[in-house]
Amino acid sequence: MIRWNGKEYRCPVEVGMDVISGKWKSLILWHLHEGAKRYKELERIVPGVSQKMLTQQLKEMERDGLLIRTVYPEVPPRVEYALTELGHSAFPILKMMHDWAIDELGCEHSCERG
Repeated sequence: MIRWNGKEYRCPVEVGMDVISGKWKSLILWHLHEGAKRYKELERIVPGVSQKMLTQQLKEMERDGLLIRTVYPEVPPRVEYALTELGHSAFPILKMMHDWAIDELGCEHSCERG
């Protein structure tokens, strides 16, 4: 058994899939790779995500150590999300998936980041 972040897994692939699984986490990681973003920016560039789901995914990613949430003491408060080293380390997996979809699945164009 593998223990990570309070959970038990049988395989390292299972751990990895749990951490970056789902449509939204992958897209959030993709867009944060080039730099910190505010909540509204993420809401705008991650198509189709609801406010509730975006908030939930960001909290889970922060809990799992993929991103850092920084609150600036301003009025109104400014909050930015940025990838940690762990978050950046997942980017090559997403890049390979991106390239695979273009090369092997016939996707016609690249998605835009940030």
